[in-house]
Amino acid sequence: MKAKVRTCLLIRGQAEEAARFYVSLIPGSVFEGAFRPLPSMPVLMAEFTLAGTPYQVLGDGPPAAFTEATSISVMTKDQAETDRLWAALTEGGAESYCGWLKDRYGVSWQIVPEALPRLFSDPDRAAAARAMQAMFTMRKIDIAALEAAFKG
Repeated sequence: MKAKVRTCLLIRGQAEEAARFYVSLIPGSVFEGAFRPLPSMPVLMAEFTLAGTPYQVLGDGPPAAFTEATSISVMTKDQAETDRLWAALTEGGAESYCGWLKDRYGVSWQIVPEALPRLFSDPDRAAAARAMQAMFTMRKIDIAALEAAFKG
């Protein structure tokens, strides 16, 4: 079934490759298909769903660069999932701060462990502030370090 609304990413010359890579990372994701104007031509558009969220990738278009103003945010259940996604997405990409990164296609991602919003929204505001200050020193989020900072 076609989604009425999809986020569209422009990844020139690598639309299908990017779509297949992304769906390989997140359980419950599906590569839906690729469109070529002619069988001998490169993919013009690929469609996929990441854990229920629909996307499309254009393989051609005007020169454009991604910025951190737009990112894909993934909530992870634990450190193992955080580490797995971080390693896969930063391979050929670049780390940033506070759980942000850019992948090999230039797309920004936020890898957010479930513990992060739980700690930040805790009624103990001093403990939440300590966890937030700890996060500001991190690239990939370290859940144990956040929890240690939270506890003081």
